[in-house]
Parts: sequence; C-alpha cells; structure tokens
Amino acid sequence: MKELRVAQYGCGKMSKYLMRYLMEKEAKIVAAFDVNPELIGKDIGKFLGIETYGVKISDVKDAQKILTELKPQACVVATMSTVEDIKEAFINCAKSGVNAITTCEEALYPWNSNPKLTQELDRIAKENGITLTGSGYPDMYWGVLIDVLAGSMQKITKIKGISSYDVEDYGIALAKGHGAGLSTKEFEEQIGKYNDLSSDEQKKLVESGEYIPSYMWNQNGWLCERLGLTPISQVQKCIPTVHSENLNSSTLEMEIKAGDPTGMSAVVTTETKEGITIETECIGKVYGPDDFDRNDWTFFGEPETTINVNRPATVELTCANLINRIPALIKAEPGYITTDKYPNNRYIVKNIGDYID
Repeated sequence: MKELRVAQYGCGKMSKYLMRYLMEKEAKIVAAFDVNPELIGKDIGKFLGIETYGVKISDVKDAQKILTELKPQACVVATMSTVEDIKEAFINCAKSGVNAITTCEEALYPWNSNPKLTQELDRIAKENGITLTGSGYPDMYWGVLIDVLAGSMQKITKIKGISSYDVEDYGIALAKGHGAGLSTKEFEEQIGKYNDLSSDEQKKLVESGEYIPSYMWNQNGWLCERLGLTPISQVQKCIPTVHSENLNSSTLEMEIKAGDPTGMSAVVTTETKEGITIETECIGKVYGPDDFDRNDWTFFGEPETTINVNRPATVELTCANLINRIPALIKAEPGYITTDKYPNNRYIVKNIGDYID
C-alpha cells in the first residue's frame, strides 16, 4: 500500500474538513502551519477534536525549512482568496520541491486576473519541477459540471449561471471582500465604482491589481479555456445585497443594519468570438434565516436545459473536491497548471496513495 504524505498550510475553518478528509482517505499529514500564536505548538489531532495525532502546528515562518526536510508529495494551502495573498505559501512550497493545491478562489484560473504573478509562479514551479493549482467547489460545480453538460447540447448560444453562498462560512477576508458590513456609500465608493467601465478599462485595472474581480471573472476564463472559446470582451457589475432586518455576523463580529450591504451580487458577462455568451453571477452574503446555498445553470440553445443544485454543502464539497484532485496534481506536468487541463475528478474509493503512480 502506497502512502500519500501531505502538509497543511493554514489551520482555519476549512482546514478542519481538509485534514479530516485526508486522514479518512488514509493520507499521512506530516506537517501543518499557521500564523496564529494560539495554534502554534498544538497537535493537529487536538485541533480537530480527536485523539493526539503526533504532528504539531508550526509557524509559517518555518514552512520552507520544514517542507524541505520532510518533502511531502503535496501541500494543501487554505488561507486567503487571492493569488497575491497566497504567493508566499506557493513560493515556499515550490522552492521546497513540494506540489501545492489551494482553496484560494482566484487560483482556479488567475491567468485572466493576475497574469504577471501567475507567470512568475509558473516559472518558479517549473524550475523546481513541481505543480501549483487551485481547486474547490467552483472547480466542479461552476466548471467540470458545466463542461460535461455542454457535451449533451446540440447548439449553445448562452450559458447562464447563478451561485449563492454564505460568506460566514469562509472567514473574515472573504466577507470583507464582498462588501459585507459596509455602508451603502462605502460599497459604492469601494466596490461598485467600476460598474460602468468598458471591458478594456476593467481588464487593465484587474491586471494592474487595482480592481479585485469576483470569482466568476476567473471562472469565465476557466470555462472559455475548457470549452475552446475565445473571449473578446468581459465586464463585471457588482450590486450590494441587503436584508429587510438586522443581521448578526459572527465572522465580522458586528450587526449589519437593515438596508446596509450584507454582501454582493457580482455578474460577469463574457462575449466570445464563437458567438456564445457566458453570464455568471455569484451572490456572496451574510445569510438571513430563509437563505440557502444554490447553484443554478441554464444552457440556451437546442435544447434549452437547466440544472438546479439546491442546498449544496459548499464547504464540504470544496474540501472533498480538492482532496480528490491531489493524485492528478502529483501526476501533472510542472508549472502553474489550472484544472481545466486536468482529467475529470474521480471518487477515491481506496487508500488515496494507491492513486499515485
């Protein structure tokens, strides 16, 4: 029986699922890292609320040294949501000769949002003979699933997707990035001010780092690449979401007043040379009592087809999909290889190490 040796980079909310799923697939976690001084030195088993595992959480400052010494086959990075945020983690992994995969949403397809940094990471990964990539819920439910369904269509004129998720589940950085807790005026000044810009103007600002796009910006790039489409324009509009009553946010540690932004709806519209429009909307907000996660996609053409996935366990699916991607990560060629280049994910029936050649 082969053994998959893995490291965990970032010990927050998501890591509790990621590490448990790794253990249940019989992977061996050899190291874990975090910046929180209250977690450093704590056994990961105790962190997960189970018996002692024998691996303590280390300071991220020591990550490259420890990864170089232990040489796990993969490192799972679960920290923040932009490639700029995870740059140091990816470089630490690459220079240690360790493949890395992340829950970072932008990392799924950063070629159309931060191409300069992605090219740098691609170069470092190739120099060290390892692979970097991003995965999670969008990889499957906004990507592979759509690609597979498209294969059943005779003609497609437009693909429209809507996905909703509770920002409370993903930590403070994501909640703030969606404008949750801002006033209406602050939202307009900080997030909505780019809504009326042209495709070329938005693209320039996005690539300069001045304008952080929604996840659907990257997702549309992933879909175009996977489906063989050529984007000719892409624009995003961000609209605040509101609730009729006050909402308490445990993540933001505040009460959001009725009528103030609870998050946002971001709509990204991509026109392609092939005549197919991709319009995707992600709604990330602090949920009210009647809200729930949803994932709805419609293919316009022949035949018109709609699929609805209501109440998906978004956090759990993010983590499970990522863990199941690890064998393909290890087998992939060196570089920053996005999952549109990977085979479809597969269910891990046996020990996960048995899926690695």
